[in-house]
Amino acid sequence: MTTIPAEKLDKLVARWQAVQAELASRADQESYVQLSREFAELDPIVATINALREAQRERDGLQEIIDDIGSDQAMKDLAWEEIGELDEKIETFERQLKVQLLPKDDADEKSAILELRAGTGGDEAALFAGDLFRMYQRFADRHGWKVNVMSASESATGGYKEIIANISGKGVFARMKYESGVHRVQRVPETEAQGRIHTSAATVAVLPEAEEVDVQIDEKDLRVDVFRASGPGGQSVNTTDSAVRITHLPSGLVVIQQDEKSQHKNRAKAMKVLRSRLYDLERAKLDEERAQDRRSQIGSGDRSQRIRTYNFPQGRVTDHRIGLTTHQLHMVLAGEPALDEVIDALITEDQANQLAAMEEHGS
Repeated sequence: MTTIPAEKLDKLVARWQAVQAELASRADQESYVQLSREFAELDPIVATINALREAQRERDGLQEIIDDIGSDQAMKDLAWEEIGELDEKIETFERQLKVQLLPKDDADEKSAILELRAGTGGDEAALFAGDLFRMYQRFADRHGWKVNVMSASESATGGYKEIIANISGKGVFARMKYESGVHRVQRVPETEAQGRIHTSAATVAVLPEAEEVDVQIDEKDLRVDVFRASGPGGQSVNTTDSAVRITHLPSGLVVIQQDEKSQHKNRAKAMKVLRSRLYDLERAKLDEERAQDRRSQIGSGDRSQRIRTYNFPQGRVTDHRIGLTTHQLHMVLAGEPALDEVIDALITEDQANQLAAMEEHGS
């Protein structure tokens, strides 16, 4: 493992001290917020640096005992034993520090737009999309995040043909981004008289929620159509033209919102989804550029990729990206810690790939 240059660590500690001093001087409100955010990022890194350097100092002291000709042999043996333990600690701190210094995804701290769509499998796919949405609702509740349904198209037998929701909270995208892709289910549908196992699929898209400052949209690039909202089967649910369809002409993206009775509210919701989709497109371009150097599919958000299979007869969930299988299917679908364990494994694998790529390029 390549050791991190001491000069780089010194600069980080110096910056941490400078930010701490600036915060103490009571900067203006805007500066204070920015400095507080930077301090929160630097503080755990500096804590690891201090722990690493303390372990290195202890090791140097023990090495002096070993090198001292006048040292008692029993003392030397004890020093060798302690050095072995310290070497393991130092290696752990160095790896932890490297992970902490990996390039940050600017979108990680953002809230997210969750889009679920039934795929192959007809009514069963819609039911599965409903199961997945409830899984994410419970998962969000456990993490203290708020879920707000923005639009939903229910199927005749229950479940959803499509559902779009806003999940707001700190660090939502950092964990939820690993859920983007095709989710496959293997189970016996309730309507299946022969007891045959069917395979259905639903597509999950997780987009970082974009603010106006993240994406500049020119009104001239938009075509806005209003129409009368309708419910399942085409029945009218509104007597005014409150539904909104926004087309972004340069990209061809189309967003429709009709859940609110107010045209103004539907337009605001549609713009939120449009901004997030445009932001995601821009991120996808950057990811593709980075992929020229690092071919890792973890966290790429490729929605055409089959990422996970939920097999009911065997009670197992398999994540195909890392070959992980857990037999806690019902715990995963309940949004319990079993889902966190899968996501943690994906994050660890992603970090390992990034570290390997950095060491390969000597950065």
